[in-house]
Amino acid sequence: MPGRTWIYILLVTACSINYIDRVVLSVSAQPISKEFGISTIQLGYLFSAFLWSYLVFVLPWGIYVDRVGTRRATTLGMAIWSAATLLTGTSWNFSSAFASRLLMGFGESSTYPAGGRTIREWMPAGERGFATTVFNCGGYIGPALGSVLMAYLVSDLGWRGAFYCAGALGFVWLIFWSLVFRQPEDATFIGEAERAKILRERGGKATPGKSAPLLALLKCRSMWGLFVTQGCAVYTVYLFLTWLPSYLQATRGLTLLKTGFYTAIPYAVAVPGTILIGALSDRLLRDVGVTSGRRRLMVVIMLLCSSGILMTPWITETWVILTLFSISLTCIGSAVGLNITLTNDLLTDPGNAGRANGFLVTGGNLFGVLAPIVTGYVISGTGSYDLAFLVAGVLLLCGAAACWTMTREPISPEEA
Repeated sequence: MPGRTWIYILLVTACSINYIDRVVLSVSAQPISKEFGISTIQLGYLFSAFLWSYLVFVLPWGIYVDRVGTRRATTLGMAIWSAATLLTGTSWNFSSAFASRLLMGFGESSTYPAGGRTIREWMPAGERGFATTVFNCGGYIGPALGSVLMAYLVSDLGWRGAFYCAGALGFVWLIFWSLVFRQPEDATFIGEAERAKILRERGGKATPGKSAPLLALLKCRSMWGLFVTQGCAVYTVYLFLTWLPSYLQATRGLTLLKTGFYTAIPYAVAVPGTILIGALSDRLLRDVGVTSGRRRLMVVIMLLCSSGILMTPWITETWVILTLFSISLTCIGSAVGLNITLTNDLLTDPGNAGRANGFLVTGGNLFGVLAPIVTGYVISGTGSYDLAFLVAGVLLLCGAAACWTMTREPISPEEA
């Protein structure tokens, strides 16, 4: 087993905890709404609260990652969002819960900039698609496990107990991170042959504090294409993440525990699916090289397949809905992960990886923050979820068009 497997484990577990902390509110929505007297529209705002601060701070976190390195930035981010999750369990009304979710979003916005740079520092270029999809599939492992586990904890301990358990999990992870993580030049858990392979094939050394100005990065057309693509994809991710449990309860009449189980099914299917697709993308690029930007074709195909959720309003059988959602989540998870990988493929200087990934995730969450709110208004105004899925499907088609037409040049800020 390669020593860098430890980095894979740390990356995917961090991302999983990130999403467990997000989904616990979705699972707890009904008891929290009842206790605090929250309307459907207010619930949409509460679902999106962490995304507001996430959106504002993800780019500053990317710059911070480039300045101080992944180890320090990840430690600080995990500590902040885990503490905020614990605080959510002490909430006494809508406003206090909203404030704690804002703090959680601030901490969680470190995850993808730090994770993207960690992959660029640790993984050989030919392994990058697999590494990124493994990391990103934590966004599906988290909801798959969290939906079932948190539904059980809410039923057994109450919604406050579920938040306490979720927050404590992050601090346990921090102990392992502090003990294990080092740069490949200094890590003691890899052999010299593996170290040489990583340093030779990763595509340059990323030195903290040395990177191009952000404005130069924003002059690159491909950066904006990736930004729009990520936004159109992540809108659907957050539609599922925040409203899927409520959708299943409202349209299928499920109990809390059954809702948790049914919510977990599409995410559980997406975990191996996204990993296999990531590995396939690396294999297909083996003969042409990752810097060609050919990975965009896989991103486009995945977005088009995910847009099948446009059929949701015309499906009545629960098992068909779960099958459709499983396919859509697998494809959208692959598209998001491969779009991050495409960013690293096109980026000529790894020293810009933190801010490039920060800008990319800003695009994702600029759209993502709207999904819970728009859906809340749609449900309140129409009494149905149909239009919400139609909006998401159209955005997926727009994302495919943006990726195909706008990501055809290397990201070279020094030449922009």
